[in-house]
Amino acid sequence: MTLENVSEGEVRKFSKIAEQWWDPQGKFRPLHLLNPLRVEFIQTHSRVEGKSVLDVGCGGGILAEALAANQAQVIGLDVSEESLNVAKLHLLESQVTVEYVCSTVENFAEQHEYQFDIITCMEVLEHVPDPISVIRACSRLLKAGGSLYFSTLNRTVKSWVFGIVGAEYILNMLPRGTHQHKDFIRPSELYRWCSSCGVRLENITGLHYNPVTQTFRLGPGVAVNYLAHCLRN
Repeated sequence: MTLENVSEGEVRKFSKIAEQWWDPQGKFRPLHLLNPLRVEFIQTHSRVEGKSVLDVGCGGGILAEALAANQAQVIGLDVSEESLNVAKLHLLESQVTVEYVCSTVENFAEQHEYQFDIITCMEVLEHVPDPISVIRACSRLLKAGGSLYFSTLNRTVKSWVFGIVGAEYILNMLPRGTHQHKDFIRPSELYRWCSSCGVRLENITGLHYNPVTQTFRLGPGVAVNYLAHCLRN
């Protein structure tokens, strides 16, 4: 497997805590809180039942399993063998069917062009050296008219305050060093990159956290976290 567009430091960071993927009170607690909203957003714009789905950067399989439970045919893709081992082990408990593959999305696209109805790429773009390369590979993998979903963080002062200082240093929701503000992506940048790769950004919505109720909600305003739905031209 060629790892041109992979940050080894990022892979080590997540592999080191891979055993906590399915602990709802552990290091990945925010993803457990976010996951129902991610599924809701996807199902609002796509019918997943019976569809071929690729989850890029699937980690321990939190989203992949949720989509499989909704009768999608899911492949989970990640470069961390440790995370994939946890994901495979959890299938024994969940009793859903997901195929897990250790590969970069660029390498995977070489052999699987135009094979997927839906591709999800959540919390990935801000962790790779070249996010455009990931978008381009996703476009190659997507069938004509297929849907592509991203989740990332906006590069604003508010995202630094809430997404890094608040989440990592005050609330301890994420391990310190999880995010680098310079790697966050403005919606205008995502729109431009997608257009250059043959996909069209159709819908965007914000993800908002309430520290009092410790819950997330979807809604207007994309100054911190946001979800995007794109269609392949």
